[in-house]
Amino acid sequence: MESVERAGYAELPLHGGKAPQWLVKRMILLARQIVTIILDEYGHEIFLQRISDPYWFQALGCVLGYDWHSSGVTTVLTGVLKSAIDPKELGLAVCGGKGKASNRAQFEIGSAGSELGFSAEDTDWLKYASRMSAKVDNVAIQAGYPLYHHAFFLSHDGKWAVVQQGMSVADRTARRYHWLSENLRSFIEKPHAAIVGDIKREAALDMTAKESEGCRKVSVDLSKERPEKVARLLQSIRPSYQRTLQEWMPYTQDEGKPLIADYLSMPATINWKALKKAYEFQPKNYEELLSVRGLGPSTIRGLSLISELVYGEKPSWKDPVKYSFAYGGKDGVPFPVNRKAMDSSILFLKEAIENSRLGDKEKMMSLQRLRRFMPSNKTS
Repeated sequence: MESVERAGYAELPLHGGKAPQWLVKRMILLARQIVTIILDEYGHEIFLQRISDPYWFQALGCVLGYDWHSSGVTTVLTGVLKSAIDPKELGLAVCGGKGKASNRAQFEIGSAGSELGFSAEDTDWLKYASRMSAKVDNVAIQAGYPLYHHAFFLSHDGKWAVVQQGMSVADRTARRYHWLSENLRSFIEKPHAAIVGDIKREAALDMTAKESEGCRKVSVDLSKERPEKVARLLQSIRPSYQRTLQEWMPYTQDEGKPLIADYLSMPATINWKALKKAYEFQPKNYEELLSVRGLGPSTIRGLSLISELVYGEKPSWKDPVKYSFAYGGKDGVPFPVNRKAMDSSILFLKEAIENSRLGDKEKMMSLQRLRRFMPSNKTS
């Protein structure tokens, strides 16, 4: 079985409303059957690999009865899986969710850890993994997509996967981030298993890029200085007339005017209390710096700005989109797609459905929905 090792992003159109209860109930029953057969036939490791594959994740949502291209599939599918999966029965748990439910991830990881027999130390590590994955996508990568959904998939053997999503109110798109513990070498440098997308930002702060290594080191050094010194450095490079980073960055111009991105505005405020915590903590590396509670996007952006303008170590301002997820259909716009990955996802799910203990009618309907996942076959 091929392991998933991709890095990219996914923008999906936002759809209003909620999934009807009659559909959700059927989705839960069907999901329980499919997940059970996958765990029995392939094991927990393969299931987590598949969850971290955005094509398979989207195909599963389609099989269960949701629109293949909707952003809503993220919140509905993870919610359905959370209801369908019994940790004691399947050795697998789904923690967190959408909105306020995402804030319960830490508590639910603790409960799942007890049910699955983890030590307190192992449970604390899993809580840390959940917190850091969210912190990275909320703070270290800034492309205008604050997170509103965080789901943590936890296996009995201590392996995990994360599916989380951010929303841009400005253009009504969502961006989904996938993590997988199996391939994780660092929470900071290129940590994602897969992040898919079809909208590329002209500018995005990416502190997880290899190119940002020097900036990360300087940011750590700055955090070890007294906050008063950091304040003086920030003031020295922030004239009263300067409002946005684009006013000094060499971005593509649109009709002679700088491209404005609200999420990259010059930080009006810095969380000096959090920066003081960092100073007292004296972080050894960027991961430790990022882990300081209260250290948000503005502070990280301010440190990167000082790093570039004062010390010449600039971060990556390139949006790390790798490939497109959207590939035509109701929205009528074809995009490039990894057909090999999609075909693999479809074949895997087809076998799982056929091997499941579903009735003939349910199997037929599930396979029909899976075929609807392939609208791009008519486009190029």
